[in-house]
Amino acid sequence: MNENTPRRNDKGRTRNRGGERHYSTSAPSARRRTADPARLVAFEVLEAVSNDDAYANLVLPSRIRAHRLDKRSAGLATELAYGSLRWAGTYDLVLAECIDRPLAEVDSAIVNALRLGTHQLLNMRVPHHAALSETVALVRERIGAGPSGFVNAVLRRVSETEAEGWTTLLLAKARSEAQALGIEFAHPEWIVRALRQSLVIHGSDEAQLPELLAADNAAPAVNLVALPGLGSLDEALAEGAAPGELVADSATTNHGDLGRLASVREGTVRVQDVGSQLVARAFAQVPVETGAERDGRPEAWLDACAGPGGKAALLGALAQERGFALDANEPQEHRADLVERAFAPLDAGVWRIRVGDAREIGEILPNEYDRVLVDVPCSGLGALRRRPESRWRRSPEDIAGLGPLQREILESALKAVRPGGVVGYVTCSPHPAETVAVVDDVLARWSEPGTRLTRLSARGALDAVALTPLFEGTADRQDAQLWPHVHGTDAMFLSLIRKDPAS
Repeated sequence: MNENTPRRNDKGRTRNRGGERHYSTSAPSARRRTADPARLVAFEVLEAVSNDDAYANLVLPSRIRAHRLDKRSAGLATELAYGSLRWAGTYDLVLAECIDRPLAEVDSAIVNALRLGTHQLLNMRVPHHAALSETVALVRERIGAGPSGFVNAVLRRVSETEAEGWTTLLLAKARSEAQALGIEFAHPEWIVRALRQSLVIHGSDEAQLPELLAADNAAPAVNLVALPGLGSLDEALAEGAAPGELVADSATTNHGDLGRLASVREGTVRVQDVGSQLVARAFAQVPVETGAERDGRPEAWLDACAGPGGKAALLGALAQERGFALDANEPQEHRADLVERAFAPLDAGVWRIRVGDAREIGEILPNEYDRVLVDVPCSGLGALRRRPESRWRRSPEDIAGLGPLQREILESALKAVRPGGVVGYVTCSPHPAETVAVVDDVLARWSEPGTRLTRLSARGALDAVALTPLFEGTADRQDAQLWPHVHGTDAMFLSLIRKDPAS
C-alpha cells in the first residue's frame, strides 16, 4: 500500500494519515468558546437597560468591578455599551435589512448581541473576523448554540456593506430631513424636531442642529467638583485630571474608576457635570433682598428637588462657607438617603432633609426661604451624551405629562420664598415646553396678593461665576440655555425669578 493511500477502519471510513494536514480556522478546536470579559460586561449592561429599565451609567461601573476589568478592558466595555445604546435606533434599521422577519419578533437578548456586533463592525476599529467570532462566542455562552448560528449569519450580512454604504441606503429611504438627520446621528425623529425648535426658541441658529446632534454622540469627559471649603482636587490632578476651564474648583478626567480616589470616596470631591456646577453657583451668588443681613439672621436656602444629591451637596458647601443653612426636600425615601449620604462631609447643623412632595412646600412653609432651587423632574433631553439610552426611552407624551408637575413645583417654590428672595428654575432639557413655556405660564398667572415676580438675568449670573464668558452678545435675553456643542456641558436651562413686594 502506498504511504499516501488513505487507510480505512473496520467500518470502511478513511482517516487522513499521510501528507500535510490542513485545519480550518473555523474548526471547533479553533473557535472561541468563552466570551471576552469586556464584551460580556457590555452585554450585561444592555440587558439591564432592556429588561430592568436601568441606566447604563449606573450599571456599568458595578459590572466592570464585578468582572475585575483592567483599565484597557474597561475602556472597551464602556465604548461597546455606550456606543451600542447610542446608535441602537440606526443599528436596528440596518438589522431589519438583514433579517427576514420583524425585529420585534427576535428575542431581545439576541437583538442586544446583534447591536454589539453591529457597533463593532460599523463604528469601531475592530477587524470583521474578530467582531464576528467574539460576538458569536458571547451568544454561545450567554444565549445558546442555536442562536449563535443565526447571529453569525446576520452579522455576516451586515459586514458585507461598509458603514458609509449602510448610511447611504438608509438615507435614501428617509421621508423627511428630520428623519434623515435622525438616521445619520442616531436620534428619534421627534427629538430632532424638538432640538431644532429648542435652538430657535433659545436664540441660536437652527443651522447648528447637526453640530448639536453630533455633540450628543460624543463621549463626554468626566467632570469633578471639589466642595468649596471641604475638598481638594490635588489628588485627582496628580492622577492625570486637568483643571476645569469653565468653573472654579472643577476638573475633567477620562481616567478609569474614580472610586480609587480617597477624596471621591469621602465625598469631598464629587462627579458632577460642569453645567450643574455652573447653575448651582449662579443661583447661590445672585443677590437677594430679603433683609436677612439687616435682621441679623443667616439666609435660609431650600433645594426643593434634591435627589440624588449632587447639586444639594454643592449648595450645602456654599451655604456652609457663608454661615447659612440648607433644607433639602426629596419625595422618595431611597433618594433622600442618597442626599443624606451626599451631605456626609458637611457640618450636621448646616442641613436638614425633608421627605415630601415639593408641590406642598409653598402651602406648608410660605415665605420661609431666601433662596429656593427647583431642579424639576424633566425629560433629560439635555443629557443624552451621558445617558445614551434615554433618547430611545422618551416620547413626546412624556414632555406633555411633565408640564403640569413642573408648573406646580415652580409655583410652590415661589410661595415658599420670602419677598425679595430668588427662585432658580432648572431643567436638564432645552425643550421649550419644559423651559420658557413653564416660566412664562407661571409668571403670567401669578396672583399672590402683595407680590409681583421679576425675571432676573440668568445669563449674567452664569457669566459672573464662569471662568470664561458664556453668553457674549446675548444681553437681550434673561433666561440661560447651556449647550453641549457650544459650552461642553449638558443642555442645562436656568431661569432666575425674584419675588418682590408689589409697589
